[in-house]
Amino acid sequence: MENVVNTPATLESVWEAFRESDKQRKESEAKFYRDLAESSAKFDRELAESSAKFNREMAESRAEYDKRRIETDRQIRELKETVNGISSSNGLFAEEYFFNSFENGNRTFLGETFDEITKNLKGTESRDEYDIVFINGKSVGIIEVKYKGRLDDIPKIINKANTFRANYPKFQNHKVYLAMASMTFHQRLEDECSKQGIAIVKQVGDTVVINDEHLRAY
Repeated sequence: MENVVNTPATLESVWEAFRESDKQRKESEAKFYRDLAESSAKFDRELAESSAKFNREMAESRAEYDKRRIETDRQIRELKETVNGISSSNGLFAEEYFFNSFENGNRTFLGETFDEITKNLKGTESRDEYDIVFINGKSVGIIEVKYKGRLDDIPKIINKANTFRANYPKFQNHKVYLAMASMTFHQRLEDECSKQGIAIVKQVGDTVVINDEHLRAY
């Protein structure tokens, strides 16, 4: 049986143990703060890289969006110009068609014959425009020409009776008759024109047909 001898602790040994423990604590703290600093630096680098990548991708996306928007805007402008060009061409065709038909044919509304026919009169007072105008000594006939007539054209046509008198005071005492000429009509439009006393002028085959049964003077 071995004898265990317990060596009494001395003050010096206690201090030595304390110093060793403190040294280990400081080394552990230093390592902790080094690791923390490295982790923080790594996080900052990764965050900066991620932020830079995000900003690059956003800039690229924005540039691509702007490029597509510019191209889309250009296509829309070209489409509008094409549509407006077609609409303008259709309108001019309709005006020429009806004007030539009246100039070389019928100039009678409600039993009245008109001596003079003109087109594209532009007012100065109201800035209004009158597509085809018939004139005699006591009456004026104003024809609004549309390639495709619409219901919301009717109030504008009615208003032209007043603006015409304002633009041409010498016809102040003339009766004013109104008509809509269109290459196409639908039934509601014809019914509303008749209700408002507006003559209907339309193409039927190769002939221009005038329905002035309900025509009234404005």
